[in-house]
Amino acid sequence: MDKFAQKKMCADEECSYVISIGQVVDGYNAPDCRFLNLKEGQLLYVYSKLVQEGESGEFWSGSIYSDNQYEDQMGMVAYFPSTLVTEQYVFRNTTMELPTTR
Repeated sequence: MDKFAQKKMCADEECSYVISIGQVVDGYNAPDCRFLNLKEGQLLYVYSKLVQEGESGEFWSGSIYSDNQYEDQMGMVAYFPSTLVTEQYVFRNTTMELPTTR
């Protein structure tokens, strides 16, 4: 399977620090297990941003934030389209550009 991008932007070398919190502006049905299903209004933790040719890529990775411990896919880190999320609060700048893996 091809990579989505050659590089990603993260706040640390392991991409384990949350970059920002974003809010979903439109629902999204994931095409496979690499992606998150999104509901309008949900909050997401953003961990990395894929980079394509020096610009922010089409996909980011993150997990669903919820006070409800039974929220579907909560805690699962996966991809989602960046165009469907508006960043609400930036915790860390994405200062590290790292190669992606398969």
